Amino acid sequence: MIDIQLIRNKTDWVKEQLVKLNDTKAPVDTALEMDARRREILQEVEALRKERNVASKAIGQQMGALKKLEGQLKKDAGNADLQAQVEAQRVAAEEAKERPRAIGEQISQLDEELREVDAKLNEAMLWIPNMPHESAPIGASDEDNIASEPLGAPVPSFDFAPQPHWDLGPALGIIDFERGVKLSGSRFYVLQGAGARLQRALIQFMLNLHIDQHGYTEIYPPFMVRSAMFEGAGQLPKFADNIYRDAEEDYMFLGTAEIALTNLHRDEILDEADLPKLYVAYTPCFRREKMSAGRDVRGIKRGHQFDKVEMYQFVKPEDSYAALEKLTTHATDVCDALGLPYRLIDISTGDLGFAASKKYDVEVWAGGCEEWLEVSSASNCEAFQARRANVRYRPAEGGRPRHVHTLNASGLALPRIMIAIMENNQQADGSIVIPEVLRPFMGGIEVIK
Repeated sequence: MIDIQLIRNKTDWVKEQLVKLNDTKAPVDTALEMDARRREILQEVEALRKERNVASKAIGQQMGALKKLEGQLKKDAGNADLQAQVEAQRVAAEEAKERPRAIGEQISQLDEELREVDAKLNEAMLWIPNMPHESAPIGASDEDNIASEPLGAPVPSFDFAPQPHWDLGPALGIIDFERGVKLSGSRFYVLQGAGARLQRALIQFMLNLHIDQHGYTEIYPPFMVRSAMFEGAGQLPKFADNIYRDAEEDYMFLGTAEIALTNLHRDEILDEADLPKLYVAYTPCFRREKMSAGRDVRGIKRGHQFDKVEMYQFVKPEDSYAALEKLTTHATDVCDALGLPYRLIDISTGDLGFAASKKYDVEVWAGGCEEWLEVSSASNCEAFQARRANVRYRPAEGGRPRHVHTLNASGLALPRIMIAIMENNQQADGSIVIPEVLRPFMGGIEVIK
């Protein structure tokens, strides 16, 4: 989440950024109202505690005065005036005892209200998106994203009519749509034979590349995590409808390894010397995709289950934008190694999403369906996720711990890389040439036919 002080001190600026993000529902005013009431309650409680301390001291004074009068009365038992003073002092002492109790009840009531206000404040803050970086192009939608010229390998040209993967796969016996539907329903499929092996080869190749050449540490996380981890990564409450979950336990299935990796150092204070931390993880991913009719839902492009290799970084704030540029090249290095044409998309504010301040998409060309497919989103979330997950570092020069900045990118996402390889590397007879870097992971197979 963003810092409440930012909303408090720069309210108009925050609302201007929300306009750029096309977010008309972020409860900024509610957050401000709850924040103001919270501070009022804290001030009231502090004043009452001081008053209770004074009242508690007054009890001792009143009891001392009472004992003194009672001592005098023992010596002069028949003194009616002294007896009246003793009775009056007893009343004063009891009243003195009652005041701290009354103040305690007031404090208890305010503490209860504070818990309610804190809950409402936290709920409001969870619905406020990250603020866009000044370099993010301003735009209303994905139509305002800025695409680079094609990079990497040349866009393929064919001297025959290229087939889309939903025709190539079944013809080669490597994708079985019918049995996928039989097993699990629509938007599921079965990879078999060389198709399953190709996907496994891609995962192994990408992990090795990021570990050996880019310096990442591999993580094998649980594929189910508690709901608090989704909240820490910025997935909850915003994207609750897209999450698969256990019916009985507080377990949710990862929609991306980013969720687990964000929370790997949850509630920890890291040493500055240990930054940056670079992690890479392979996981299956599960999402309730909201389908629409048309070409977007054909084949294996978009399903409820898919595999992905994810890169994640914890860095110092001053290093995060240089890290974003480097992280993006780590994703495009995969495209280059696989001989795929790709382009970079500088994402506009209207398409930026919830957690990112700045984002680049990497899209590869698929020559059969003739479209650019997103295979990675490289995002700098600044301190947005770190504040939610409470991940901080201790500066080497001392001082209070600071929140790290977090970055993530697919490195890369399957099955769209599968689609690009199948469609771009197809031959006139319907066979598919395997990229050279994958052949060692394919048992030396050069062509699927």
